[in-house]
Amino acid sequence: MSRLGAGVRIALTGLLLAFSVVIRNAVAAANDQICDVVADFALGQEDYPKAIVLHRRFLRFDPNNALAHYHLGFAYGMVGRIDKEISEYLMAIKLGLHRWDLFLNLGQAYISEQDLAKAAAALEHAESAGPQHAEAHFNLALVYESETKLNKALREIAIARRLAPKDPDAANTNALICVEMGNVACARDIWTKLTRTLPDYAPAHVNLALINRAPAATSALQEEAQPFYSRADLGVAHVPEDPVPEIAIDECDGGNVAPYSRETNRALAR
Repeated sequence: MSRLGAGVRIALTGLLLAFSVVIRNAVAAANDQICDVVADFALGQEDYPKAIVLHRRFLRFDPNNALAHYHLGFAYGMVGRIDKEISEYLMAIKLGLHRWDLFLNLGQAYISEQDLAKAAAALEHAESAGPQHAEAHFNLALVYESETKLNKALREIAIARRLAPKDPDAANTNALICVEMGNVACARDIWTKLTRTLPDYAPAHVNLALINRAPAATSALQEEAQPFYSRADLGVAHVPEDPVPEIAIDECDGGNVAPYSRETNRALAR
């Protein structure tokens, strides 16, 4: 069973805010590369069609800029062009960029394509490159759970909870994995604590009510529960269900870009 889809694009958006568009005036990645600040400003403004146009233009002059390929891939992902997103991420990796968040985004792109084997491989790289980041462990736990590798899923979600002890999504996912492993008592304990410490966190109330019904209801939990896999601490932006047509991207006006400044940098960094 897979419960991954609901959180993928929200997590990608969060990565934009937290990692991908910390517009910089210093070195960024492989071989001391920096990306085009104007193109990155468009990305920071969540103007993804314009960001695509500007990054593609920049790459005509610097085709081996791994960071620019990464940012272009991210912009493609945010307009639903997952195939191009993956292609650009792989090019960035080929050119020597090995940031943990690049592998995290690659893994989530593969999740969008329902390719869990490749998603797991990418997220394992993310975990290796950034073991201190809860997001890598959290998303890897989701993939393992979807592959019914429950012992691995439990291990990863436990690490995620140690790294982010106040994250209710991680605790909720931990409880769901416990139910799938047959440990309803553990799940009940987690959800009970969540309802007390975070009374506005709806999934804990929903799931606790489900397991407190007749025993037969527990087996239905996987279908009925709403785990809310979005990252509560990251921003959310609307992403169209249908990919933006290529013509819309190609015809986007690359002008009227707000000037970059260090003040802008501080305002955009999260």
